[in-house]
Amino acid sequence: MILVFCELKDGKLRKPSAEALSEGRRLADASGQQLGALTVGASADGAADAAKYGADSILTCVAPSLASYSSDAFAAAIASAAKAKGATIVLGAATAMGKDALPRAAARLDAGYAGDVTGLSMEGGKLQAQRPVYAGKAFATTGFTSAVQVATTRPNVFAATEKTGPGAMESVEAPAGDFKAIVKEILAKGGGKVDLTEANVIVAGGRGLKSGENFKILEELADALGGVVGASRAAVDAGWGLSHGIQVGQTGKVVSPTLYIAAGISGAIQHLAGMSSSKYIVAINKDPDAPIFKIADYGIVGDLFEVVPELTKAAKAMGIGAHH
Repeated sequence: MILVFCELKDGKLRKPSAEALSEGRRLADASGQQLGALTVGASADGAADAAKYGADSILTCVAPSLASYSSDAFAAAIASAAKAKGATIVLGAATAMGKDALPRAAARLDAGYAGDVTGLSMEGGKLQAQRPVYAGKAFATTGFTSAVQVATTRPNVFAATEKTGPGAMESVEAPAGDFKAIVKEILAKGGGKVDLTEANVIVAGGRGLKSGENFKILEELADALGGVVGASRAAVDAGWGLSHGIQVGQTGKVVSPTLYIAAGISGAIQHLAGMSSSKYIVAINKDPDAPIFKIADYGIVGDLFEVVPELTKAAKAMGIGAHH
């Protein structure tokens, strides 16, 4: 069996999990295996959504103690479900939760682990994973020698393809034990914006913006395009009051939107590592020799303070954000 750990949020299956599940379905079809989806939490609301993406069975691990995410408890739940079902492949999305829980589950399963993969295939009954290396400058294909193989899929890279499966519901026992750490409360920053890693459109700013206040012009463009704002490390570290949560790059978030607009970002290799897998990259910079232009699909050599408001005006005139 191929087992996919699926995250639920507000009673719905998260988009990165739907992508991982769709990839699981493709691999299951290619290798003649069953596909299982696993949800963990205080409730199984939204778990049935997994049937839309081809799950043969949906395993729900429900307990009041699982209301908040806990590394230990979730890893134990994933590992015990995989053992109970005899899963040889365990997948999940490379979200903050997936990147934390899946390697821990892999250790419990004595399994090999490949993180943040951008391609998966089957070779001789074993999983093969393609992943970026050297800050995204090259791709390596990783094979597994372990009986069980675990991988996390990079969000926005794999298509979420609807293919109805039987989706037979089954409950699995919650892990028991004295876990080292439990989450008492989560203080989330308000705003209700889409997380950067799930956004289809990102407008990011760098040192060229000169101040945190100037990010307002990027917010206006992002709103007009139905997107969100990101920032380079230089901008976040400049003391402009920008949140680390919007940082894109090797030490920030890895994003793969359909459209990435880089304004006033020179394009250090660490930044490119976080956004080079975007489908379309538009760079706006005064310096025609800025490295960002080497990977941009469209480049505008000009003053971002003139260019960005014009783009905003054009996007509003076309009503793009309204249709997004």
